[in-house]
Formats: sequence, structure tokens, C-alpha cells
Amino acid sequence: MVLIAGCSTGIADDPDRDTRPNVIILYADDMGYGDLACQNLDSKIPTPHLDRLASEGLRFTDGHSSSGICTPSRYALLTGRYHWRDFNNIVGPMGESVFDDGQFTLARMFKQVGYRTGCVGKWHLGWGWESVRKKEWTQKDSLVRENRRNYYFYPSEAYDWSLPIPDGPLDQGFDYYFGDGTINFPPYAWVENDRLLESPTWTMRHPQGMALEGNWEARPGPAVEGWDFFEVLPRITKKAKEYIVGQQDQKEPFFLYVPFSAPHAPIIPNEEFRGLSQAGPYGDFVHQTDWCVGEILKALEQIGESDNTIVIFTADNGPERYAYERIRKYDHHSAHPFRGLKRDVYEGGHHVPFLVKWPGKIKPNALSNQLIHQVDLLKTLAAIVDVTLPAGLAHDSHDFSEVWLGETSNLPIRPLAVHNTFQDKYGLRQGDWIYINSRDGYHSKPPDWVEDHFSYEPSDAEVLLFNLKDDIGQGKNLALEMPEKVQEMQALLTNIRSGETFIEQ
Repeated sequence: MVLIAGCSTGIADDPDRDTRPNVIILYADDMGYGDLACQNLDSKIPTPHLDRLASEGLRFTDGHSSSGICTPSRYALLTGRYHWRDFNNIVGPMGESVFDDGQFTLARMFKQVGYRTGCVGKWHLGWGWESVRKKEWTQKDSLVRENRRNYYFYPSEAYDWSLPIPDGPLDQGFDYYFGDGTINFPPYAWVENDRLLESPTWTMRHPQGMALEGNWEARPGPAVEGWDFFEVLPRITKKAKEYIVGQQDQKEPFFLYVPFSAPHAPIIPNEEFRGLSQAGPYGDFVHQTDWCVGEILKALEQIGESDNTIVIFTADNGPERYAYERIRKYDHHSAHPFRGLKRDVYEGGHHVPFLVKWPGKIKPNALSNQLIHQVDLLKTLAAIVDVTLPAGLAHDSHDFSEVWLGETSNLPIRPLAVHNTFQDKYGLRQGDWIYINSRDGYHSKPPDWVEDHFSYEPSDAEVLLFNLKDDIGQGKNLALEMPEKVQEMQALLTNIRSGETFIEQ
């Protein structure tokens, strides 16, 4: 295990202060690899703060989330464990926690070694809402039929909002939480720690106003009177800054996880950001998210902790389906140069931005083509802060601390990765090869024009095989040409899924 001492600057000059590095993870929601100007020369979106973050640190060109959707990727990032070992889908509106009691998480790891731990933003990993539901309300009371669809939700009066909400962030190792839970799921209310700041008094069926691009994607359910979706991202940013500034007089280092609500639908950039990109409202929303990153980094500078803080920026999955029309309307490809979007097992579903900055330790303008996965953050950060992980902890994490510090050769740290969104459709990455155990890697078929636009070659094979070194856009299926390679990767995937190939601590 690698022990790396923290830097000493600003308030860290206090001799009684623990100088181990602070850690901040900034987590975008539904942001494409090609949205960042530093990764796509043809991007129509200005991202100056993320570009600066990349220039001051290390940019991974081959970084991945665990899933093509929200909840599983967040779970994997916080646990160092592939989500599909435990579940595949997202937590639905008012859904229960995905964590086992006492499960090991990044927050619990940092807390056990004396860090202050905070989470500000979108949780989407479940709470114990059932414990505050009034028992006289039964499931038949929750069925509402609208627009030819059945929705199951309880109205605001079905809950006792004065009670604490269990099984949230505080039960997973965080000392503090502030957020709206999930921007497009009820309850539409602010939560601080395990309490709602204001009780929902009405039941939202449809949001007021209009989303600026795409659909609202908002599910019906309990809401605070006058809930304003446009205030979610600004308030998350403000609270994250306040959390950082509040650490100024503390002796302990801190771990802050900031899962943004953007640029996830509803696509609602605030008025001052509209028209500042050339990629429509979504581009403006990405630009606003970039501004939020800049504000958080300014707060670090304000307390003199920039040089003693590891800042990680990545995203939970690729861009939403509205990205296809954006190609035609604005000539902006959010998933560039990859095939597929959110939910897909193709690269565009999970190949995401992955930036790491640590002044004085990580060299500026560093670039790595190493295959890295968000589950690797657990073991990497454990090495950096000298944490001994629990004996027998079964996880999928690799230690990239030496890669971050530029101390290794180009030999791969991670030999393979498994990509998955929904049950039974998997991708296996090994070196330059990607195998998908299905006829296609889509969750939803794209518009007909997409296949022609990107010159994807048709194939009659039952599975997919691509060489990403030669075909980063996954346009030519090699499965029929290379049956032995297919058989080899099929067998390896079977072993991994059965638990025969598993990384043990």
C-alpha cells in the first residue's frame, strides 16, 4: 500500500492540522464524453473550468462508469463493487435503499480514518420512505391512471414528514447530507441529513412550465408547494461551497461527494446561461454545470486548500436519448467518438469523462490511456490515505495511485472490465477488445438515420466483437470473422459473472 503525505499550504500550516489530502468527487449526471471541449475539438459547448481541471491534472481517455444508468453507477463508485453483482436497475420513485446494513463504502472508509464526510446533491440510492408512510394507506390507494399509463404513488398526506428518514446517506458513512434526493423523482423537497426541511403538502402530477429541451421526465408524487426545479442545481452548488468553506477551521481533512443533478433531464439551464453554447439548451446546461465546478473550485481556493485537495470529476453514464437530434440540429455529438447513449452497452453508454487533479503530486497536462473504472476509486484512495481495507472484502477495485503519480510504465493496471446496464446484456472489455453477448448493444433502437450517418456496417452475428484500437466507434462487428476470440471472451465473461474470476482483497 502506497502512503502519500499531504501538502501543507494555507490553513494546513496549522501544526495541529491533519495534512492528509482532502478528497472531492464531482459527479455529473448524463454527461457525454464529447461534451467537454478538452476531449472533443468539435464540441459546441464551452467548458473552461473542466478544461482547466484537465490541464492542471490527469485526464483519462478510457474511463468508465459501471452502468449506463444512474443508481448502479453511483453504487459501484461508492462501494468499489460492480453493481450487477447485486442488482441492475435504478431505484424508483420513493424507492428503498440498495445498500446492505453496514456495507463498506468510500464514505465509511474515510470516516473510519478521521475524515469529515459530506454529500451534497443527487442521492438516488434509496431511502427508508416506507418507515414514514402511514400504514392506513394501502397500495390500492396509490394507483393513478394518466395518459394511458398506470402510476403507483402515494399522495403527500400518506406520509408523516415529521419523522426522520432512515437508510439514507448518514447510514452509509456520511456525516452530512443536503440535496433533493433525485431531481425528477418525488418527494420534491429539500433534505438535510435525515429530515425534510419543509413538508410536502401537495401531490405533483405535472411540473409547471416547460423543459427547454426534451421532456420533464418528472414522476408524479409528493411535493413542497411551489417547488422550483430551476433552483435545484444553483442550490446544490451553493451548499457544496458552504460545506467547503465550513471546513476552514477544522483540524481534520474532509471527503466531499457532489453528485450534480445536471445535465440530466429536465434540461433547464438558468436564464443567465441560456444561449452561451452552440448546442441548444442542453449545451447551455452543460456549460452551467461547468460553471458550478468552477464555483466549487473557487471555494477551495478561498480556504487555502486547493493544493491539498484531490479533485475528481467524472459522470454516471452517457448522454440521454435527446443527444441524437442534437447531432442533426446543432452538429454536436455528445458521445463523440463513441456509439450509443445512456442505457446502452456500447461505449457511449458508460465511457465517460474522468479527470483527476492533485497539485504537487499529479503532473499538469498529464494524459493516460489506461483502462480505468469508477470502482477503482476505492482502492486507489485507500492507498493514498493509507487505509487497510477489511479482510475478505470482495470487490472489483484496482489501485491506480502510482498511475496518478506517473510512477508506472504503460503496463495495464486493469486487465479487463465488465459493462452492463440491464439484466442479461453484458459487455466484456479486455485490452483493445470488447465483446457484447447480444445482437446489438442498444437498449432502445436509435432513429433510422443514425446507422447511415455513422456508417455502421450491418451484421447477422448473434453477438458483437469489436477492436477499439482500430474501430473506436464500434462500426464493424468482427464476431463472424473471429469465432475463436468470441469463444474465449464468452468463457471469460461466464467465469466473471459466476464469481470464479473475482478480485479479493
